[in-house]
Amino acid sequence: MRSHLAATASAFAIALSASPSLAQDTASSEADPIEEISPASDGRDNVIIVTATRRESSLQDVPLSVSAFQQEELSEKGIVGYERLARETPGVVLNRPTQNFNNFTARGISTNGYSAGLQAPVAIYIDELPISANGNSTILDPNLYDVERVEFLRGPQGTLFGSGSLAGAMRIITKAPNPNEFEASALVDLGYTENGGIRQRYNAMVNFPVKRDEAALRIVGFYKDEDGWVDNIGTGIEDSNSLVDYGARASFLIEPSSNFSVRFTGTYEHSKPADSGLTNPALGTYVRNTDRPDLFQSELSTLNATIVWDMGFAELTSSSTFADINGAFIVDLAGTFGQAFPFALDAVGYDTIVVQETRLASNSDGGPFDWIIGAFYFDKRRDVTFEYRSSPEFLAARNLTGLPDEYYQRFKNFTDITEKAIFGEATYRFSDQFWLTGGLRYGGTDVQTTTRGGGYNSNYLLAAILGLQNFPLTVTPIPAAVGLKASDSQLSWKASASFKPSDEVTAYATVSTGFRPPVVNARAGLASTVDPTDIIIPDGASSDKLTNYEIGLKSTLFGGKLIANLAAFYIDWNNIQVQANRVSDSVQFATNIGGATSKGIEFELIARPTDGLRLSASGAYIDAKIDTLTPEEAAISGAVDGVRLATPKFSGSVSATYSFPVGDTEEAFMTGSVSYVGSYPGLFPNVPGQPGVVSPQYDVTEEYTFANFYAGIKFSPDFSVTAYIENVFDNDAITYVHPEAFLDGRYARLQPRTFGVRTSFAF
Repeated sequence: MRSHLAATASAFAIALSASPSLAQDTASSEADPIEEISPASDGRDNVIIVTATRRESSLQDVPLSVSAFQQEELSEKGIVGYERLARETPGVVLNRPTQNFNNFTARGISTNGYSAGLQAPVAIYIDELPISANGNSTILDPNLYDVERVEFLRGPQGTLFGSGSLAGAMRIITKAPNPNEFEASALVDLGYTENGGIRQRYNAMVNFPVKRDEAALRIVGFYKDEDGWVDNIGTGIEDSNSLVDYGARASFLIEPSSNFSVRFTGTYEHSKPADSGLTNPALGTYVRNTDRPDLFQSELSTLNATIVWDMGFAELTSSSTFADINGAFIVDLAGTFGQAFPFALDAVGYDTIVVQETRLASNSDGGPFDWIIGAFYFDKRRDVTFEYRSSPEFLAARNLTGLPDEYYQRFKNFTDITEKAIFGEATYRFSDQFWLTGGLRYGGTDVQTTTRGGGYNSNYLLAAILGLQNFPLTVTPIPAAVGLKASDSQLSWKASASFKPSDEVTAYATVSTGFRPPVVNARAGLASTVDPTDIIIPDGASSDKLTNYEIGLKSTLFGGKLIANLAAFYIDWNNIQVQANRVSDSVQFATNIGGATSKGIEFELIARPTDGLRLSASGAYIDAKIDTLTPEEAAISGAVDGVRLATPKFSGSVSATYSFPVGDTEEAFMTGSVSYVGSYPGLFPNVPGQPGVVSPQYDVTEEYTFANFYAGIKFSPDFSVTAYIENVFDNDAITYVHPEAFLDGRYARLQPRTFGVRTSFAF
């Protein structure tokens, strides 16, 4: 937060292919990040085709660790956000303080769960649009209805996905219009949360063939109204973290011939939580304290045009996206000084984004050589208004005069971010059993922040800290200023070898690289007015770099009754970008420290021992820690040599589903699942600028298990009713620790036990 204190390189990355990628057919279990095969199939006739490398390949042949979830699974389980996706993806943790604040950690690549001022380590996309950003930005938690699938690629994806994918990439792929038939569907979810209230979720889709086989229109609408479960004793509002979320998506497809298509898509979504869900355990389990509601609200509008032309020898794809992302960041900062006086930030940001990607991919003709080349352009303008406030009551009680109103500091700035890149990838098959893949991407990034004139500052904080009364405050103008430009060019590459000794088994070895662009601290060289002996804000952070070494095995055995995937990785992360806070005045800054390693194993298993019974398990063991650190780096960052990074050592999930007929066409089903996430630190242990002094904010999350139960009836393939209990044992474990002192409530918890019924139909 206080994002004016660092001109940051926001998370952005290469937009993805317009054609579906990483398709996996997942279905009914709670923890099912891999391929689902119909019980009626023996598994060998239902090969899953993916395009993770920009061309069609069997899932089990792709040399990547990939998890994906299709719409049927999302609907049956009521997955409408990122939390459940993270629990069901091996090696992935979601650091989520509250609604519209999401930072994924993959394979342990995170120094804290917030990444304030830094580009997030995992890139997030809606179709062609990258929406991930730096950790202190309000980013939409998008609706997940009528999607083709949600995909999660683990490990750096810099070759095809760009600089935003240091540790992985997640993509939400929406469904394209169907020009062949009329379709409609709806999903209604009504529930009740203990210690809270009613949950209402409504989703609907209709698909119109405008001209059969040539044109179609698909429209999706959604509305959520959910009561909260956290009480804010400062505002006096019970269940304060309620949510209203609504939006629509329209997509129009034109296919005048079998080798040419144009798709236009427009999206609007507005997510409006009424307060944060962060809590203060000293006040109670689900209790927080702020003078006004903390508002992290987000609004997204997008327009996209994607053209696909099959030229015979190759397929040309052009994707053009324009987006507006607006976010409100209203937060009480009075925890900085123990609630001694009012101190809050009202910030509103406006992002305007243009993304263009053009690529040419060879058509497979049975030959040994496949290739793809492309170019990418990304431009974002972020305008932010910062208004720091006291309160009229406090100013009157202390008789602090001289301010125009309750705001003691106001200013505006804008940040320009540009990325340009060219990329290519090629695969050569020496035989059906052995092939090599290599890829390169070269790109340049420019980031610069400019402070507009017309703002002002004052000595309010100093007067409040000193307890001054009957004191005229001094107001000084903030002049216009052009910040330093951060520029960098990087080469990302990957190489992999795949070996398929039989139709049932594929082995691979992959080396891939990733990086993040540099960061410039807007207040570089600034001394603290509260404590001049505290840290002088450094210039910023140069690019960090990461190399991932991975071997994997994918197998489909016993006629499809057992699927077993295993991956082992070793990651070398150097010149790590970290975020820290100057203690005396909570000024945020970015810097670099030496290096870290992360090594681990991920596994995914599905077994079908008998008809109607399906068992699955997935998980990851990760050992991630700092291994290179100078005394100077330790002093400025608060890090310690050998300290664990912000990721659990083990996380995993198991589930069992049993289905059986109850009539001529009806089928009943029951699913039980349990997810486990180990504890992990929320930040480095020491105070920046005070070597050896343990930070009072240092804490760890709690290990927890999260159990769900579902039971329902499928009356037909197109109509089902499901009753559910989420968080069966009503676990209230702490899942997130905020690394900074300015919040009174720094802890997120599991949502209390929730009961409900979901009804889904389609025709």
